Amino acid sequence: MRLFISFALIFLTLLSCKTDLKKNDNIEMTNNKQSVENLWRNFIQENPENKIKETPISFYFCDNKKDADECAELVVNGIKRANATSLWWFETNNEPLTEVGDQYIVTDWNGIAKAIIETTKIDKVPYNEITPEFAKIEGEGDKSLEYWKRVHKDYYTREMKPYNEEFNENMIIVCEQFKLIYTE
Repeated sequence: MRLFISFALIFLTLLSCKTDLKKNDNIEMTNNKQSVENLWRNFIQENPENKIKETPISFYFCDNKKDADECAELVVNGIKRANATSLWWFETNNEPLTEVGDQYIVTDWNGIAKAIIETTKIDKVPYNEITPEFAKIEGEGDKSLEYWKRVHKDYYTREMKPYNEEFNENMIIVCEQFKLIYTE
């Protein structure tokens, strides 16, 4: 009986810890969403002529904390001015293509709003035809085409793997150029 009571107490303790973690996660998500709303509200207050009034989509770049946080800082500092999403991703996720004039809120990995960007140019380019100029304005690493191809091939391979699809040098990349329109 004592063993049962001990087990029950341990189970309830673990269950309450898990519940507390969920509460903390919910608080963090609420705070992150609030940072996005605050950044957008401040932007609209300072730019009442902005055509878009509703809070736009917020996102982070990349698929890991280190790169996502670095890319957010590169945007804030005006170094990263482009992004390269595979057309495969848009099609697989049934997402509309980005359009010139679209506005987005860039966050860090934790969802904390860092900057607002506006799309200025969209090109669909085969991976094997990406230019050194595009790699440079994407602003990551040493800004070389060699670096760009290496890290993006790795990224596209990782994103396609769960679907049992493989990277292809001829795959179309949606090359989005953007400008930084607001940061605090």
